[in-house]
Amino acid sequence: MKNLNRNTANKSKTLPIRVMQFGGGNFLRAFVDWMIQVLNEETDFNAGVAIIKPTERGDYKELKNQDGLFTVVLDGIKKGELIAEKKLVSCVQEIFHAYNEWDSYLALAQNPDVRFVVSNTTEAGIKFNPNDRIDANPPKEFPAKLTIWLNHRFNYFKGAIAKGCIVLPCELIEDNGSVLKNNILKYADHFGFSEAFKEWIETANHFCSTLVDRIVSGYPTDRAEEIVSNLGYTDDLLVAGEYYHSWVIQADAQVQKELPFARTDLNVEFVDDLTPYREMKVRVLNGAHTAMVPVAYLAGIRLVKEAMADDVVSNFVASLLLEETAKTLDFSEKIKNQFVADVLDRFRNPLLKHQLISISLNSTSKFVARLLPTLKDYLNSQGKLPKRIVFGLSALILFYRGEFNGEKIDLKDDQNVLDFFSSTYKKLIANEIQLKQMLQMVLSNTVIWKEDLTKLDGLAEAVLENIETIHENGIKNAIKTLK
Repeated sequence: MKNLNRNTANKSKTLPIRVMQFGGGNFLRAFVDWMIQVLNEETDFNAGVAIIKPTERGDYKELKNQDGLFTVVLDGIKKGELIAEKKLVSCVQEIFHAYNEWDSYLALAQNPDVRFVVSNTTEAGIKFNPNDRIDANPPKEFPAKLTIWLNHRFNYFKGAIAKGCIVLPCELIEDNGSVLKNNILKYADHFGFSEAFKEWIETANHFCSTLVDRIVSGYPTDRAEEIVSNLGYTDDLLVAGEYYHSWVIQADAQVQKELPFARTDLNVEFVDDLTPYREMKVRVLNGAHTAMVPVAYLAGIRLVKEAMADDVVSNFVASLLLEETAKTLDFSEKIKNQFVADVLDRFRNPLLKHQLISISLNSTSKFVARLLPTLKDYLNSQGKLPKRIVFGLSALILFYRGEFNGEKIDLKDDQNVLDFFSSTYKKLIANEIQLKQMLQMVLSNTVIWKEDLTKLDGLAEAVLENIETIHENGIKNAIKTLK
C-alpha cells in the first residue's frame, strides 16, 4: 500500500502561507487545520499553513515525510444519528523547527501573505521567563519566540499597519489572547525593543481570546487497519476525534470579516465577551463529567459511553444539567438546551473510550471549580439545594474512600487530599467517629473546598441522607429517589 505524501496523493503545494501555527500536535491538526481545510474548500480563504515546532525535543519527522498531509477521522452522534467523516488535510505547506531552522523561521516574518498566528503550546506555554535572551536563537518560551518574530516583521515592513497579525491562541487558560499580548509586551521591554514596536503591537495586531472544544483521541490504534484499508494509503499521522467542535472567538468585526466561518457550517462563533461561554462550558460539559464520575463508577460503570447507555445514570446526568445547571446560566432556553443536547450526544459517542477513572483526576478541585459555583447559585436563586449536584458530592465523598464493595479505587489527587480522606475514613472504620462526625470533618475542610461547606444551609444533612440511602439501597436505587 502506498505511503501518503504529495506525490501519491497528487496534491501540490499551491497555497500562499497565510497562517503561522505554533505546534503540530493532534489537537491543532484535527481542529484548526481541519477548519482551515474546510474554509479553503468552501470559501475563497485560500490559506496555507506553516507549522512551527516550538519546543526543542522532537522533529515532526512524520509530518515532513508526508509533506504536511494527514487524515482526520471524525465520529459522533448528531440528533441521535451516528455520523462519520474522513478528510485529507492538505493545507499545511511548510514545517520549520524553531531550534534547527531559526533563520527560516525569522524569514517567514518577511512573507507579506502571513496574517494569522495560531498556537497550542499547553497551559504552561504562555508565560514570561526572565532568563530568555534575545540572542539565544531561539529563546525558550513561545511568547519570546513570537515577540522576536513580530519585531522582525515590524522592522522589515517598516511598521506597516496592514502587516500586523490576527493572533488566535488555543491554550486552555482564561483570557488567553490578553495573557499572550501582555507577555509579548513584557518581552518587548525585556529585549529592549522600541516604543514604536510596542505601539504597533497594540494598534496593528489583534490578540483574540478563544475557547476551543473538541475531544481529539489521537491515532486510532484499535481500528487503524480498517481505516487505512478504506483510505487506500498508509498514514502515520492519522488522527481521530469527535465530530462535535466549537470555537468561540472574542474579536471585533474586522477579524470576523477576515475569517469567513459564517459561510460554512463550522461551529464557530464570534462574541464580544467570552466569559459567559467559558462558564457554560465549564458548568455543563466539565461539570457533568465531574458529577458523573463517582456516581457511575460506584454503580460499576467504567466508561462514559457505558454511563450514557445506563438509563438510571444517563437520566441522572441529563436531569442535573437541564433542571439544575441550566437554571444558573444567563442564556436563552434555546441556547442552553442545545448546548446540553450536544454534550449528551458527545457523551454517547460509541467510538470514544473515555475512562471514568481518567476523568477522576483531581476530582475535589474539579468539584470546586465546576460544580460548587452552580450549587451556590442554584441555592441562592431557587431557595433550595440542587439535589443531583448534592448527590454527586455525596458520591464523590464515598468515592474518595478509595474502595467500594471490596474493589480498590485508583485515586489520583493532591497527596494531602488523599491523606486526609484516608485518615478520616480509618477513624470511621475503627468506630472512633460516626458518619455524621466524619462528614462534618470532610465538608468543613477549607483546604479542600476553599470554604466551609457546612455553612451552606442543609448541605451536611442532605449529604448524610444520601450516603445512608446509598449504603442501604445501592446507588442506582438511591438515584431513583431524587425527585
